[in-house]
Amino acid sequence: MDFSESRYRALLEEIFQRFPSVQKTDFATAYKPGLAGMEAFCEALGHPERAFKSIHVAGTNGKGSVASLLTAALAGVGLRVGLYTSPHLVDFRERARIVAGDSFDLIPKDYVFDFLTTWEPYFIQHGLSFFEITTGLAFQWFAEAGVDAAVIETGLGGRLDSTNVITPELALVTTIGLDHCALLGNTLEAIAGEKAGIFKPGVPALVGESNPETDPVFDDKSWMLCPLTYADKVRPSLWHRRQDILKKMDLQADVQEKNLRTVLAAVDILKQIPGFKALADTEGVLAGITGAARRTGFRGRWERLSELPFVICDIGHNPQAVQYNFAQLRRYVEEGRCSSLIIVYGIMADKDLDSILPLMPVDATYIFAAPDTARALPAAEILKRFTAAQAAPAGAPLRAYAADSVRQAVQMAMQLAQTLSQQTNRSASASKPVPPLVFIGGSAFVVAEALPLFR
Repeated sequence: MDFSESRYRALLEEIFQRFPSVQKTDFATAYKPGLAGMEAFCEALGHPERAFKSIHVAGTNGKGSVASLLTAALAGVGLRVGLYTSPHLVDFRERARIVAGDSFDLIPKDYVFDFLTTWEPYFIQHGLSFFEITTGLAFQWFAEAGVDAAVIETGLGGRLDSTNVITPELALVTTIGLDHCALLGNTLEAIAGEKAGIFKPGVPALVGESNPETDPVFDDKSWMLCPLTYADKVRPSLWHRRQDILKKMDLQADVQEKNLRTVLAAVDILKQIPGFKALADTEGVLAGITGAARRTGFRGRWERLSELPFVICDIGHNPQAVQYNFAQLRRYVEEGRCSSLIIVYGIMADKDLDSILPLMPVDATYIFAAPDTARALPAAEILKRFTAAQAAPAGAPLRAYAADSVRQAVQMAMQLAQTLSQQTNRSASASKPVPPLVFIGGSAFVVAEALPLFR
């Protein structure tokens, strides 16, 4: 079948419907633990995962940022690097991209089309999951494109994740938090055990953040298997330049300092390995890292969508992630970078909303919304639980609303921001009044629906 835009879109929709992804259904339906199906698929493809050097990235939070920063560092020293991440926000092809120099290419539509049409009978016969399909697609493209290396992000967990068929040059775990507990375990120790499943014999392992509860797990899993480093227990060779790097980075969330340390520690390990010697080029590494979002097309992480009104979005969705986000929002108000907060917020029904509610700034206006996925918690339910948990400051009424959709919530937020800006302009004596800030977050799915509403 010849490629056309209409055929491509129809085939992609068919794949989404026939092989459900977590963007269309819940994890219990979409998640297929175990490596047998992926190993057989790789064998049928001719083992493309063996055609390139790889770095494997797992973790509860930060793995997308670390993967992007590390990819950009490798590209900054002249390597051609594949990057496999999930989920996508706007375009399915965001999952697989090749970064070279100062730019990136998404996997071509015609390549996706040809791959899916060729292998669809195999998908059906062997009952592959959506994530197994997309992982095989990425591996095949990277192999045929001849990348120098690929940074591969796990989808869920690590031990039983479809990506765990690779033997990488470095196995990296960013942080451990309580997320996806129904599938990975209800304790930090259990989740760490799943993430440590990416450790391989003789392959250096790097953990971004040490923790008294999880360190014994990582120490035990690596014992007599592989060398293990904790990024926060070493001083990376470029750490003395961190303040200058952080100022120049186009990823500006406060949490990026932690991610930067992990990436610089990874660079120190990798540059000792054949194929990565170019990482000794310090200025190339730093040029890549500071422009990581631009070089890799990385989106949705403390991303500024608009200046007037001032709009930021972030996909952080669990207590560990949103704690950083809400603290940074409060700091923006305290420093006078914004006059007030308007928060568009949605969350999946399987997330720990009860732990998140106490972290939410009480002196903000909230517009709750449910993205278009079966996993989303209804906006009215978020509003009900928020109202019950919060207490307005100084007797002021709680400012919280439920919208019918993410689009409506964003429109309401933008209108309110415009009204507040006009009021501020009329009353401000300063020559440059401080605007309100609209924050959009709580879920990758909320951000995904909001992004197309901005240029």
